[in-house]
Amino acid sequence: MFKKTFISLALTTTVSASAMAATEQDVQNAFYPYKNGVPTYQGLSAGMTINQANVDQFKEIIDPAMYDFIKAGDTEIKVGETTSFDLNKSYVDATRKYMNDVKLGDTVGEISGSVAGRPFPQEPSMDDPRAGEKLAWNFKYGYNWGDSAAIWPFYWTFKDMNSGKAERTLKFNFNFLNFTHRTQQAPVPAITPNPSNLFRATYLEVLEPFDVKNTQLLIQRFEDDLKRDNAYLYLGFQRRVRRLSTGQVTDAFLGSDIMIEDFEGYNGRISDAKWSYKGTRNMLLPMYNHNDMPLDTEIPKDDDGYQMISYGGKGNCFPNVTYQLRKVYLLEGEPLDPNHPISKRQHFIDAQTFTIPRTVTYDRNGAIWKSFSIGQAHPDHHLAQNKGSGVSIDDSFTMIDMQAQHCTTGQFKGIIDPELTPESKMTVQNLRASGK
Repeated sequence: MFKKTFISLALTTTVSASAMAATEQDVQNAFYPYKNGVPTYQGLSAGMTINQANVDQFKEIIDPAMYDFIKAGDTEIKVGETTSFDLNKSYVDATRKYMNDVKLGDTVGEISGSVAGRPFPQEPSMDDPRAGEKLAWNFKYGYNWGDSAAIWPFYWTFKDMNSGKAERTLKFNFNFLNFTHRTQQAPVPAITPNPSNLFRATYLEVLEPFDVKNTQLLIQRFEDDLKRDNAYLYLGFQRRVRRLSTGQVTDAFLGSDIMIEDFEGYNGRISDAKWSYKGTRNMLLPMYNHNDMPLDTEIPKDDDGYQMISYGGKGNCFPNVTYQLRKVYLLEGEPLDPNHPISKRQHFIDAQTFTIPRTVTYDRNGAIWKSFSIGQAHPDHHLAQNKGSGVSIDDSFTMIDMQAQHCTTGQFKGIIDPELTPESKMTVQNLRASGK
């Protein structure tokens, strides 16, 4: 689809020009792309619905998996107004401070000079053979969840897409903590001491159901991208911690349709893949105001009145959210491991936030296998404590196995609160203590 119809919006710079010093105009273009107006597309307007009858008119602004769903009548897209998701000023300021110190190394996975902020705010160029790698670094060092955050609680539901039957629901707590590349929560730019030289840690704990209660996962990612993550799993019924092997991060996690490597759109190392920039275009992405969406009345409200996003469409596999027409970078990642279960991922990166609201995954034969949506909620229209945080809030997800006709849906309550994620939570000792 994209080879025939792609219209590149990238700057037509040369390889040498792509290495030129970043400027204030680059910063403005990167973080405020809608300052002078929002993108438009013929026939598209806020409030309309894209469905089976009119989807061909909008094929150019819809990714291939979502197009197939709509064409088959499995779901519809409701179009919302394009709005600016301004990131925290501290992250933008850090980008300005360090952007001209950043350089790629000779080997994929090597970088120097990146202290905080977006490493490469310049517009990517099709003439730059390492443009894809730079986009991958921008995602890794993005402001996803800010310096630390929690999802308390987080529901995953496994569903048969044909029958709509909900087979199983897991309830989690998730936590994220950046040890380095910090810009807003003290200390900045890094937590010290940090003897293992960690970049980031992710922790999750299963709360329900009983048979997997107290299962915990801890991922420690190093500042050195060439060093393999430390990943630990605590199984409540075994009451012991074991290290995960490399291959286990691509297994179905707890029976879901999701790999550990899928978390947040991509949860691997830069050095684990070959990265290719495939151009820039305007596309529809699931980005919205949580408080304006249809909410799930079957899950009880939290004490503060918060409710989760609801789902509909075939098998109740699609979040009931609006999509915005936004500037998007298309980034392909091809795993270098010949035994990897996929051939590539197509990431549709939101150019302003560098989150990944849409990913299409291809099997080893090159056929579309999975469709991954991570709905992004504006922080000013979410929990009161998230207002003004400048963090695009992960708010809903669906991972659909298109070949098995099965999905796993996720409902979030994302909270920007450093007190929920102390350093002590990101240790192996915490796994043992919490599992008792």
